Amino acid sequence: MRWKEELLQLTPYQPGKSIDEVKRQYGLEKIVKLASNENPFGCSQQVLDKINQFAGSLALYPDGYATDLREALASKLGVSETQIIFGNGSDENIQIISRALLRPGFNTVMAAPTFPQYKHNAVIEGAEVREVPLINGEHDLEGMLKQMDERTNVVWLCSPNNPTGTYINENKLLSFLKRVPQETLVVLDEAYFEYVVAEDYYHSIELIKQFENLIVLRTFSKIYGLASLRIGYGIGSEKVIRALEPAREPFNTNTFAQIAATAALEDQAYVDMCRQRNREGLEQYYHFCEQEQLSYSRSQGNFILIDFKVDGNEVFQYCLERGYIVRSGVALGFPTSVRVTVGSKEENDEMIALMKAFISEKSPLNK
Repeated sequence: MRWKEELLQLTPYQPGKSIDEVKRQYGLEKIVKLASNENPFGCSQQVLDKINQFAGSLALYPDGYATDLREALASKLGVSETQIIFGNGSDENIQIISRALLRPGFNTVMAAPTFPQYKHNAVIEGAEVREVPLINGEHDLEGMLKQMDERTNVVWLCSPNNPTGTYINENKLLSFLKRVPQETLVVLDEAYFEYVVAEDYYHSIELIKQFENLIVLRTFSKIYGLASLRIGYGIGSEKVIRALEPAREPFNTNTFAQIAATAALEDQAYVDMCRQRNREGLEQYYHFCEQEQLSYSRSQGNFILIDFKVDGNEVFQYCLERGYIVRSGVALGFPTSVRVTVGSKEENDEMIALMKAFISEKSPLNK
């Protein structure tokens, strides 16, 4: 078969081990998963109530326009309904953008390391990928501008960045956007937007009004706790959204996802609670890192990247065998680190105790 050569260069996405798989493999009863940046508190009770009240037919296709959710989201954001595009998670919106704009003969610019699906989709479409290394865990915006030319169709910004948790402040972002050519689409991925507490974080919805070549991606997978339902969205100018829509599959967001997301928007008190608990959890990890003299990035997301100065796979395996699933930094571009999702206070305490045990066992004094 005549496969795309680009596909032969790639490997499929490798999801982390499932809870059931780890239980079977290591004979464990309790598993704590802190690897995929999921909300440890789940979703709002209002969401569960709405789903349980569903009386429709599973034989019918979902609303292809996502009318109720579109109206609710447009009202909350203060934008037109035609400025929103929905996707099967942010992943599909990344795929839609890549499908619409990337092709051989053109290039795309991104940070490195960052969310890997930007590069993955660009390679599939045959575009040249230009990666600009992070500086102290942060986007090198000046370096990214230098990599752009008349053949740059998309530039990707992840803020807060996955896996570092760092963000781009308002002044730096404004300066960057003013210098990006109008024909280049800037994708501002804000998957962790609702967790941000930094005072100098920008107001992206306002920036959309100023920069027609900007699209903002957000998701219901993280703080809203709807990862299993796969629903995300993009906000941009009507011109950008109209151009992207033909690349979107019909009926791409399911009925339950639309119902759940609409209900989730109504419970902002729940979002506030999750944000506060997350900040408290991050402080637990900051204290641990400083106590153990470990390097880390202060995070605006619901995760923290910790440098143990040893093979990240070794830390990952040690935790896994004891029932705690984290993400090795080896696959994330930080080979001596692990990324840990912030859990409940109890989960964080247990995880920190386990990491202390690892450090103690690996100490030269114990060898």
